[in-house]
Parts: sequence; C-alpha cells; structure tokens
Amino acid sequence: MLGTSAYERGLRATDISIAEQGTGIVARGREGITVRAAFIKLARNETAAREIACIANARAAASSRTTRFRATSLDASDRDQTARLLQRIAARVVVNCASVQSPWEAAHTPSAWTRLLAEAGFGLALPLHAVLAREVACAIRSAGVPAVFVNACYPDAVNPVLYAEGIPVACGVGNVATLAAALHAVLQPRPGVRLRVLAHHSHLHAPADPRDELRAWLDDQPVQDVGRLLAAHRACGREELNAVTGHTAALLLARLAADAEVYADLPGPLGLSGGYPVRIRDQQITLDLPPAITRKEAIAWQQRMAELDGVVVTPSAGIRFGRRAASALAAYLPGNSAEHPTDSIPQLTSQLLALRDTLRAKPA
Repeated sequence: MLGTSAYERGLRATDISIAEQGTGIVARGREGITVRAAFIKLARNETAAREIACIANARAAASSRTTRFRATSLDASDRDQTARLLQRIAARVVVNCASVQSPWEAAHTPSAWTRLLAEAGFGLALPLHAVLAREVACAIRSAGVPAVFVNACYPDAVNPVLYAEGIPVACGVGNVATLAAALHAVLQPRPGVRLRVLAHHSHLHAPADPRDELRAWLDDQPVQDVGRLLAAHRACGREELNAVTGHTAALLLARLAADAEVYADLPGPLGLSGGYPVRIRDQQITLDLPPAITRKEAIAWQQRMAELDGVVVTPSAGIRFGRRAASALAAYLPGNSAEHPTDSIPQLTSQLLALRDTLRAKPA
C-alpha cells in the first residue's frame, strides 16, 4: 500500500489488513497470503507502514491466520520502481489506495481549498485521485504480472478514466460495498437470499431528491424506503464508517487471493461508472443485475447519478465536470473548459495542485 490515513483502521477484517493511501500488494505462497504495505518515501509514512505491519501480524497470529504483513518503501509515482517490486514478489492482487488528496483534509485542516471542494462537488478532485492510480496500473502492465488491479481511490469515476485509456482495472472497494453492508445489517436477509445494490459514490449521502436514491433488491424484489433504512448509517462519522469499508475490502481481497467465487456489490467494475452487483469467477467479473433492469439501463442511471457528484466520465466523451465544478475551474483556472480527454489527468493534476497550494494559505 502507498500512504497513510483512511483505511488505517478499516482493513482489519479476516485474513487481510491494509492501511489507506497505499498500494496493497497481495502475493500468495505456500505459507499463505503475504500483504506488503508499500509507502511513499516520507519518514512518517515509513514508520506508519512498519507499525501497521507489526500490528496486523499480531492480529493475524491471535486469530490463528497464516497471513503475514511486510512493510516496503515505495514511490507510487515511480512506475519503473513499482514494476520491479511487482515482478520480484510475483504479485497476485494489487490494491491502490494512494491519492494526492486526503479525504479528511476538510475535517483536520480546513482552508479556502477545502471550501472550494465542498462547493464545487467531490468530482472536482477526480484528477487528484486518479493520477497515482494511473501510474500503479501502468506499472502492473509494464511488469507483465497477471495481477488483479483493485483501485480504492474514488473508483466510481477513476476506474472509467483508466478503462477509457485502455489501462486494465478490475474494480474498486468501498462506496456501494459499504452501503450494501449497511443494508445487510438492517434487512438481515435469510441465508441464500441475494441483496443486490446499485449505487454511486454520491449515495454515501442522502440525495436531495428522494427519487435519486440508490436502488436495491432482495433477489429480484425491490427494497422499499431505502433512505429510511440507511438513515442511521449515513448519520455516522465518515472516519468511523471507514471501518466498514475496510472490512468489506478485506473480505473481497482475501477471496480474490484465494481464487474463490465472489458475489458482491463493487464500485467501478469493468471500468463502469458507479457501483454494481457483480460476480467474480476465475478472476473474471460479470454484472449480476436483477431481471428488473438491463445493463444499458443501469449504466444510463449511473451516469445521471454521477452528475450529482460533479463529474461524468464516458469512454467516448471523456471527462465532463458538472456545472458547479466547471464554474470553479473557470473562476480559478481561466481558459479551462468543462470537458477534457481522459489522458489529460497529469496536466489537470498539476493545475489543481498549484491551485491547492495557493488556496491552502487562505482561511476557509
């Protein structure tokens, strides 16, 4: 993994524990699963990597698990260095949690920058969440290892960007998976009954219009009054909710590393925008939609939900920022249009980072 923070407490479940803003690299050998936590070369992060690996090993041992954790220093922006590491350890699953924009900045260090993100919509930060994911994905391709790539950084929008560039990405974690876990806790479906959830990152918060609420089914029957069912979950603190995200991610990664068949609700599968019910078998992902909705209808619905987040990504049209985000770009970065090709991520990232440096010096 690369970095520290949001998944630090979250990925503590079952066989795998990972820390946020990092690239989790899973390799399976005769002695079980090995998880390497690779962090950007900053002293604080190297210390965090060692501490997380140490604690995770203790937890695994206490749980009689064979999983082992190792900390490695790695610069995620160095594609060649990442590729060499992947080749050396014969990685099976690579999990990117590395982003140059912390999701907790507004809570810990509010500024004019965090106010801009709040006003423009989460989608404005898409380039900042995509730039390192793009480098890691390209490193996997360069390494020539048959690793499954799972992107945890805003996968609802980042994964479509990668897919549009022909960069392989299997799926993401969190978001729809976290919401599905919350619904499971409330509905308590009988064994054998499949809960399917169609949701976007924007649904982590209740939509302004109830008609834009996420969609869910128990087997083939629609779940009613979803907003009420999710009210208690949505009222929890975001950092506390990350424990649920980490748990669902750990379960997924353990199953992927074991080549087990998986039924889950995941964001960004097959490079699609938003989150879908899926089936994974032999490392191949297929949508697992109920008969009530077709693939075409589900994708069209997700594109509408992406508007609520402030950015829409399509393979043909590229990146289109919503009205609020486009207005912010025009105000602070004159000459910037609302629409950009997907390969413009490095350029957009540089512009946003320069703007961030300026606005961080100003009060919220």
